[in-house]
Amino acid sequence: MNYKDVDKRKSAFIFELDDVLYPQKDYLYQVYYLFANLLEYTELVDAKETTGLMTDTYVSEGAHAVFNRVVEKFPIAKKHKVAFDNLLVTAKLPLKLLLFQNMLSLLQEVVVDRKKLFIVTNGNVEQQVNKIKQIEWHGLEKYLTCYFTEETVPKPEPDVIVLLMQEHNLQRRDIVMIENSDTDRLCAEAVGIDYFNVDKFL
Repeated sequence: MNYKDVDKRKSAFIFELDDVLYPQKDYLYQVYYLFANLLEYTELVDAKETTGLMTDTYVSEGAHAVFNRVVEKFPIAKKHKVAFDNLLVTAKLPLKLLLFQNMLSLLQEVVVDRKKLFIVTNGNVEQQVNKIKQIEWHGLEKYLTCYFTEETVPKPEPDVIVLLMQEHNLQRRDIVMIENSDTDRLCAEAVGIDYFNVDKFL
């Protein structure tokens, strides 16, 4: 599926951020690399081994388990929990985050067609802003309007979409959401807008 397959009458496109516009693991893996190097510098724990443990845990158990597995293997890491949490939110990454190629193409076509682009994202506002600042947007950033649901009510509650519609004079029929979760689907259904799963584009 691509831009040409979307109803031409749609004038506004809403995207979640993580795993819709870019792969979230690209952010997290760089955070893990930075934390592993901090541990190596302060506690002489091998950074390569720690990075491997963290990425393997992310794949097998999810992000929520990563720090606990590090502490199990290297108990001294426990005293660096604050540093780890801070890195997750504010890390300055070694490498820019890259958009999925198909999503970059979609965003570019939306802009060329003079339609509106929105990011509506759940999660810690400071962290999401940090990610957005470190994505390689190829000049698209000036066309993006971002809404952080933590400033109103998180999805699946539809409050943020209703606010967006009011502020940009949009009707339900004008909007399509590109999503990757039950949370987003429930939100779209609650407010009555069309949606597609990101996998259709990737």
